[in-house]
Amino acid sequence: MDPKVKWLQQQEVKRRVKRHVRGDPHLIHFNDPMWSKMWYMHCGDKNNHCRSEMNIPAAWQRGYTGKNVVVTILDDGIETSHPDLVQNYDPQASYDVNDNDCDPSPRYDASNENKHGTRCAGQVAAKANNSNCIVGIAYNARIGGVRMLDGDVTDVVEAKSLGIRPDYIDIYSASWGPDDDGKTVDGPGELAKQAFEYGIKKGRKGLGSIFVWASGNGGREGDYCSCDGYTNSIYTISISSSTDSGFKPWYLEECASTLATTYSSGAFYEQKIVTTDLRHGCTEGHTGTSVSAPIVTGIIALALEANPSLTWRDVQHLIVKTSRPLHLKANDWKTNGAGRKVSHLYGYGLVNAEAIVMEAKKWKKAPTQHVCIGSSDRTPRDIHAEQTVRTTTVTNACANHYDQRVVYLEHVIVRVSIEHPRRGDLQINLTSPSGTESQLLARRVFDISNEGFKNWEFMTVHCWGEKAEGEWTLKIHDTPSHMRNPERRGKLKEWSLILYGTAEHPYNATSSHHSQSRMLEISTPKMEPSKAAVFQSQMEVVEEEEEYTGPCHPECGNKGCDGPNADQCLNCIHYSLGSVKAGRVCVSSCPSGYFGDNASRRCRRCQKGCETCTGRGRNQCTSCRRGFYHHQETNACVVFCPAGFYADESQKLCLECHQSCKKCVSDPDKRILCKDGFSPLGAGCLPECQPGMYFSKETRKCERCHASCQTCVGPGKEACIQCAKDFHLHEWRCVPACSQGFYSEAVPDLPSKVCRRCDDSCSACEGSRDNCVKCKEGFNLRIGSCITNVTCMDDSPIPERSPSAFKTLCEIVKSKKLCEIKLFVQLCCQTCLMAG
Repeated sequence: MDPKVKWLQQQEVKRRVKRHVRGDPHLIHFNDPMWSKMWYMHCGDKNNHCRSEMNIPAAWQRGYTGKNVVVTILDDGIETSHPDLVQNYDPQASYDVNDNDCDPSPRYDASNENKHGTRCAGQVAAKANNSNCIVGIAYNARIGGVRMLDGDVTDVVEAKSLGIRPDYIDIYSASWGPDDDGKTVDGPGELAKQAFEYGIKKGRKGLGSIFVWASGNGGREGDYCSCDGYTNSIYTISISSSTDSGFKPWYLEECASTLATTYSSGAFYEQKIVTTDLRHGCTEGHTGTSVSAPIVTGIIALALEANPSLTWRDVQHLIVKTSRPLHLKANDWKTNGAGRKVSHLYGYGLVNAEAIVMEAKKWKKAPTQHVCIGSSDRTPRDIHAEQTVRTTTVTNACANHYDQRVVYLEHVIVRVSIEHPRRGDLQINLTSPSGTESQLLARRVFDISNEGFKNWEFMTVHCWGEKAEGEWTLKIHDTPSHMRNPERRGKLKEWSLILYGTAEHPYNATSSHHSQSRMLEISTPKMEPSKAAVFQSQMEVVEEEEEYTGPCHPECGNKGCDGPNADQCLNCIHYSLGSVKAGRVCVSSCPSGYFGDNASRRCRRCQKGCETCTGRGRNQCTSCRRGFYHHQETNACVVFCPAGFYADESQKLCLECHQSCKKCVSDPDKRILCKDGFSPLGAGCLPECQPGMYFSKETRKCERCHASCQTCVGPGKEACIQCAKDFHLHEWRCVPACSQGFYSEAVPDLPSKVCRRCDDSCSACEGSRDNCVKCKEGFNLRIGSCITNVTCMDDSPIPERSPSAFKTLCEIVKSKKLCEIKLFVQLCCQTCLMAG
């Protein structure tokens, strides 16, 4: 009302937000101290080097944490009192087979040799949000352990371990097997085989025990996991490993029995796995395929919580159906006859926890497993050096026997008996009727055995989902070692083909069948009137046919199908492959040489030379066929790399020269020639740092070492190679002075002195280990030596002995110069001391 007021406004509180980057509101966070280092499970906490493709937190967010699922670790014991395991520890799922009691705790020693089982157990079921160590994948599952590797491992020990409480325990996880030395062929004995069979038939009240196995760590020795009868069994789920960047780890074994893959460790500079450790500790150094089996064990526990009625075969079907190749790098990825990509390195690819629990929730039990002896050939065939024995068999997959008929494949076994002078020279391949080739055995350079194979079973999962009926081809090639007489030949004595699978399609998908046509729906341009008339007449003819009402192939879309196969779909969920003339089939992913056109849902052919691509153009290649190199700047596949690039044979890439390179060519050692002042490293030249400095990968320049280091490989004092002046090398650390009980000693060719340990009787010494200046309790210092507290002869008469005899003895000791021996120093101390 005041005349001076020109204008008024009621003030309201407004929301204003600071524009800093916010965290994902859906991000899961735990207070466990090593959660931020679990790079293989999540990408939170500003972790730039992470891989979240296994989708484990997404499965948790759907409410699955392994509750009411029981897991046991078959190993060297588990630390039952570990604070990250104690809440989930289940004594009913545990036993000590080595000592025949109920406590699976490991035997402790100075080297912590028996840490393996505790590390695996933590991966599966470490408790979440307890401010201790890590988060287990199934952090609400019950975890037990069977101590069976800390002693003699016999068939009885293995059978007992595999058969512990099969009605109570759901999943058995094993990260061990025969020697991964590249020359052993070994598997379960008769009792262990019976334990496996009993478990899958009677375990979990008839649903079948689930056995998860690490595929093996013999890659450096050229081992092949088909020579391991545990990973090669249809009853086990064999799991492989990949590095964080999707490459093959140095320890990885290849074989056709591997079902799927998880992340694990790689080279020494790559990320490793964090987990629980002995003595209530945690570790950041868990490695190998031993990591991968527990990861899949935990994921299966999530699936069993989602659907406790899953059978042992259902679990394998779910893994095959939900695993994906993603960025896993291998030269042998192929699409099998059922439209699924598979590799000898990674099986069907990286496991996906969220996809498995979602599929498990709606999963219907797989049809009854049928077993068919497809063929048995006992015709002996000679195996000549540098030649291939090829034998084929045509099978109807027991079509005439209702209870044995196999239409859709699961596992395929080839049982062979071969005599050979050097077993490691053999390669064995099997080709299915759909054209899928499985390498059952590769050359093993360290396998010099002349025992051959006697009824050995090679197993492949690469034909999963394919039709069983048709022509199968077995090929055996002999590449003789230079250490063997090539005139000595081998012999294929007999072989059998055993098919495992179902008579009905395992994925009982139901879909609508009210489409107006019975042709695969493809996005096509407008047809000419004449062609349209023919097309319409074909539709009318087909429309009169009897309508199919059975289950469709899982790749069929929502418009139904004419039959159960992938080539009888009316439209596709993912992509169609082929042409009208050659026929079309629905596939989940396009094979090599094709890319998925999402607009038309078709697999279209890549440019010549492209193995994989994102389009038809010359510059849309992402990888190349054999004989071509991938130019990453132009995304083209070329036969020769252009100027300024060199051909990397291992990766099949055209890599750009570094500006520090003198020439961009590979010499015979495949190293880059660099300018002065630079040294070769990988695909480039790095500066040679001055003494006292190291090259930092983070800053890409030379940084100064710690003050205690003369040379180093990193910033900390623990990264010293040589110590700086006035520092001493003390138990691999650089210190200003040696600690008590050590003395300083100069070492030739080393710039710094080294701390050596004094004699056991000295608490301090100078110059040498025997020159004591101070003695431990219970010893006296006598002219640089520490001797036990004894009284000299002259000061203490010795009863019942002649002093003159002792004096004579001591004179002999002195004359023979035996005073350095402690026994005589104690008996004749005065004489020896007078001798200096």
